[in-house]
Amino acid sequence: MTVRTERHDAGVVELVLDRPDALNAVSTEMARALASATTSLAADPTVRAVVVSSSSERAFCVGADLKERNTFSDDDLRRQREVTRAAYSGVLALPVPAVAAVSGFALGGGLEIALSCDLIVADGGAVLGLPEVSVGVIPGGGGTQLLARRIGWSRAADLVFTARRVDAAEAYRLGVVDRLVDGDARTAALELAATIARHSPVGQRNAKKAMRLGLDVDLASGLEIEDGCWRATAFSADRAEGVRAFAEKRAPDWPGT
Repeated sequence: MTVRTERHDAGVVELVLDRPDALNAVSTEMARALASATTSLAADPTVRAVVVSSSSERAFCVGADLKERNTFSDDDLRRQREVTRAAYSGVLALPVPAVAAVSGFALGGGLEIALSCDLIVADGGAVLGLPEVSVGVIPGGGGTQLLARRIGWSRAADLVFTARRVDAAEAYRLGVVDRLVDGDARTAALELAATIARHSPVGQRNAKKAMRLGLDVDLASGLEIEDGCWRATAFSADRAEGVRAFAEKRAPDWPGT
């Protein structure tokens, strides 16, 4: 098993990259497992937040399994491409908030998995980078698009073109990382996910949908997307419970519908 799930309280699910002997290098098998796991999580209405973490103390994920790829023909690489695209897009398409817990190395496809999440939490030992051009390829798991959207074109170009690695402090300064914590990234990410999961499931899903869909359209179109997501939330059972709980000065018991 190269990817496994662990369920926590309040609908938080941890998606654990679990190939520690290879520092979670993404093999075809692991990519297929990641795609399958994210598909299952996306279809599960009880999931309120996802944390992507690692079973390795040394690495979140070091990217593609180059030892495996060294045996590939061009046709093998083309076939694997469909599997890896499904893996990365599966993380990106999760309908609930997703948090990456980055400790150790997050390189190449490993950083792209983190970038596919909504928030990245890292500890002081994290090392991040997109080194693909140094081995004759380019970031292909969303890195050229997601990093530029996250930190701006020129900063992303610096990291992609130089293939350099950055430590946690620089990654935080550049905006690659959202939260830099003194302790363990996994613990902090689970705490963040638990905070997220306390709020309306319908609200969280529709807020994420509005933000994602509105990111690359003009303002007027984005506001129309927001309005549609607002309507889908405002006339839900969650909204009714939220207002009722506020009036009664108690914690809401979200229907999630």
